[in-house]
Amino acid sequence: MAGTLPAAGPASAADPQRLTVDLSASEGPVMLGANGALYGLSDDGVPSDAALEPLKITSISQKPEGGAQHPNGDALTVSKSFFRNGGGEINVMMQDIYAKWPYEDLGIDDYLPKVDKIVKEVAADPDSDRFVYIPFNEPDQIWYKLGVSDQAEYEVNRDRFFRDWKTVYQRIRAIDPDARIAGPNEAGYHTRLLRDFLAFAKRENVLPQVMTWHELGSGSLRDFQGHYDDYRSLEREVGIAPLKINIDEYANRRDLSVPGQLVQWVSMFERNKVYANQAYWDAAGNMDGNVVRSNIPNGGWWFFRWYAGLTGDTVKVTPPQANTIDTLQGLASLDASRRQAQVLLGGSAGDTDVVVENVSRSVFGRTVTATVAEAAWSGYEGQHAAPRVLARTKVKVADDGTVTVPLRGMHKMSAYRIVFTPGGSGTPAAASVPWSASYEAEDAAITDGKVYTQGTVGNANGYAASGTKDVGSLNTATSKVAFTVTVPKDGTYDLAILYGNQSGAPATQKLSVDGGDPVTVTYPSTENWTYRAKKDVTVRLPAGTHVLTLAKGDNEVTLDRIDLTARAAAPSASYEATLADISGKPSYDYSSSAGVGAGALVLRSGDRAVFDVYAPRDGYYTVAPRASAGVKLALHGESVTAAPGKPLRLYLVAGNNRVAMTAGYASVRSLDVSGDGSASGTLSYEGASATLAGGARLVDSAHASAGSYIGWLGNGASSTAEFTVDAPRPGRYVLVVHYAHNDRRDNGHAYNTDIMSRTADITVGTGAPRTVTFKNTWSWDDYWTVGVPVDLRKGTNKVTFGNASAWAPNIDRIELGRVVG
Repeated sequence: MAGTLPAAGPASAADPQRLTVDLSASEGPVMLGANGALYGLSDDGVPSDAALEPLKITSISQKPEGGAQHPNGDALTVSKSFFRNGGGEINVMMQDIYAKWPYEDLGIDDYLPKVDKIVKEVAADPDSDRFVYIPFNEPDQIWYKLGVSDQAEYEVNRDRFFRDWKTVYQRIRAIDPDARIAGPNEAGYHTRLLRDFLAFAKRENVLPQVMTWHELGSGSLRDFQGHYDDYRSLEREVGIAPLKINIDEYANRRDLSVPGQLVQWVSMFERNKVYANQAYWDAAGNMDGNVVRSNIPNGGWWFFRWYAGLTGDTVKVTPPQANTIDTLQGLASLDASRRQAQVLLGGSAGDTDVVVENVSRSVFGRTVTATVAEAAWSGYEGQHAAPRVLARTKVKVADDGTVTVPLRGMHKMSAYRIVFTPGGSGTPAAASVPWSASYEAEDAAITDGKVYTQGTVGNANGYAASGTKDVGSLNTATSKVAFTVTVPKDGTYDLAILYGNQSGAPATQKLSVDGGDPVTVTYPSTENWTYRAKKDVTVRLPAGTHVLTLAKGDNEVTLDRIDLTARAAAPSASYEATLADISGKPSYDYSSSAGVGAGALVLRSGDRAVFDVYAPRDGYYTVAPRASAGVKLALHGESVTAAPGKPLRLYLVAGNNRVAMTAGYASVRSLDVSGDGSASGTLSYEGASATLAGGARLVDSAHASAGSYIGWLGNGASSTAEFTVDAPRPGRYVLVVHYAHNDRRDNGHAYNTDIMSRTADITVGTGAPRTVTFKNTWSWDDYWTVGVPVDLRKGTNKVTFGNASAWAPNIDRIELGRVVG
C-alpha cells in the first residue's frame, strides 16, 4: 500500500482523479522553454528587474527597433533589461515594422529595404548572437493566404511565398552571415505547407534554424501533441535533423494569468522540449498578463516562478486524460543532486491523488516530507501573496517505492506545487491554513445588474472570469450585489473583491454589512471591464450568516467574486532556503525536517541564495533568517548582517523583492517575513512641497493625496521639480514615487491596448541623473508607485525630477525609507 498524506482541504463526493509521476522515467534536463512572451517587455524597467529575473525567461518575441506596429516593445531597447536579468534570446518579429494589422501588403520590393535596416541594426548590437530573425508572421493568413483549400490556388500562393522566403533569407544572411532565422511561423499548424516548405528549404539551402508556428485555440490543448509528432515525422521524411521548435504564440485570453490553464500549456511544451511564448492579446510589458503594474506578482507569475524553480530532469507524468481540453495536467522534475522532486499540476476542480512512483531510497531515504502549496487565480491585475502552504507532512515511503499525496477540494483555476525532500528526523511544522470561502457574484442577489458569460472553450478569447461569469452593467443608482456569507467565528476577515473598472478614473462602491452604515470601497482603474483586478479590504464579522452588499458609488464597476479569509495576525510567510535560487556550490542538509520541512541549505564562502519576497505595499517588514549562524542579506543595494534569531526591520517595495543571502558558514532553513508594511519612520513629501521650475506646476486633483499633483513636468531641460529631503541618518534609502499618467497611442488594433510609458531623470544632490521608467496607470487619476534605491547624506538632500526630451509622469508625492530601519 502506498504511503499517504493527510488530505489538504475538504473532501468532495466524487472518486479522486489520479495523476501518476514516475521518478525513474527521465524526459531529459529541465529546459524552461515554455515561459516566454510576445511583447512581454515594453520598456527598460517594465516589467521590473525583480519581477523579470526570477522567471528565467528563455525567449521573448518583440518588434524591430522603430517598428510602427506598436508604440513600444522594441527588441534592442528591451534587450538591455532582458539580458541583465538572465534572459535567453529575443525573436525579432520583422514584419512588425509595418503599422497596420494585418500588415499592409506593399510587395517584397517595399519590404526588402526594411529588412536591410533591421538586420544591420541587430547585427551591430554587441549581443547580436542572442537575436533570432522571424522574417514572416502568419504568412498562411497575411500576404500569402497559404491556408486556402483549393490546391491550385495554394500552389500559386505557396510558390510566391517560397520565392520571397528565399529572397529575404539570403538578404539577411548577406548582412549577418551568422544570423539565426526562424519560420515559417504560421498562425496554425499546416502539414501540407510544412512538408512542402521543408523540402523546398532543404533543396535551396534556406532551412530555418528554428521552426516556428502558433497554437492559438483551445483545441491546441488537444491537438498539439499530434502536431508535434507529425512535424517530427515530416523532418524524418525529408531527411533533415530535428530543428529547435519555438511555438512563438500560444494560449488565449482565458488562459493568460490563470495558473490552472497555464499548467496545461506548459506541461505539454516542456514534455516535448519545445520553446513557447505566450500570445500578446492586450498590453505590452506585463509578461502577457502575469505581472501586475511593473513589479507585483499575480497567480500566473507565481506559477511561472515555480516553473523556473524546477531543476534536474523532468520525469514522466501520466494525467487522468492525456491531450484533453481543460483537464488535470502536470509536469514534474527530479534533481538527484539536490535530493528534490517537484510536481506542478492543475486545471481541474475536485479531488486528486498524486501517486509518485519509484521514490529512490538512495536519494530520499525511508521517509519524505511533502510540501503542498497553491497558486490561485487573482486576475490579470490582482496581486497574489506568496503561495499559501496547504500541507507539510512527513510520510513513510511504501514498500513498493510509492508515495501518494491526496489533494482535496482543488480549484479549477489554481495550480498546485508538491515538493518532496528526504524526511530525516524531526517533524515539520504543521501548515496553518485559515478559514476561507468564496462567493460568485452571479450567484448573489443582483439588483439592476446583468450576468455576463466570459472566457470559455467556445469563446477562448473572452477574458477569464471565475466560474466563467461576472456581473456587469451595475450602472444605475440602485445597482447592487448582495452576497450571503457565513463565517465560523467572531473576528476580522480579509475581503478580496475581484472586479473590473473601465470608467476612466477610480471608481467606488458602498460596502455595507447586514444593512448597516456603508463604507466606501475605491477601485483603481483596469484595462477594461473584464481585465480582472483584486481589491483587498477588511471587515469585522460576528459568527454566523451575514449579507455583504456592494452598491454603486460614483462610477461603474463589474464584480466577479469575493473571497473571505479569517485573519489571525499580521501576514507572514516562510521562504524555504532549499528552494531559493543559488550560485556557488551550497549543499543540502535533510538530516532534520523541522520547521518548513524542506531541510536546510548550507552556505559557505562564495555561495549565495536569493529569495523572492512578496510585500503587499511599500514599507517596513520584519525579516528573520532561520540560520545556525550570522548571515548577510543584500537588498536594494544595501548589505546588512543578520544575527541568528534576531529579526531585522527592512524596507520592502510593493510586489517582489529579491533578497540575497551569503555567509561564511551557516545552515539556513528559511527566510521568515511578516508585517503589513509599516510607514513608521519613513519620510513623506507632498508635491506641493517641491520647488517647481520651467513650466512644471501644481494641478488640483480630488484623487491626489493632498488635493494636488505636479503636472507639466519635463519636455524641456528647465522644467523640473526639486524636493528638499531631510535625512535623519546617512545611507541607502528607497525613494518611492507616487505617480500617474495615461499616455497611449492607438494603432487601430482592436485587441491591443497600446499604452506607453514615461520616464523621469532623477538626480540626488550632485550625483548623476538616473532615468527611471513609469508604466501607464490606466487613467490620469490613478496613482501607482515605483521604488528607486538612492543614497542620502545626513541632513539636507536635494532630489530633482525632470525630463529634457519628453513629458515626465505626474507626481503626487514621494516617500523615503532607509533600507535598514
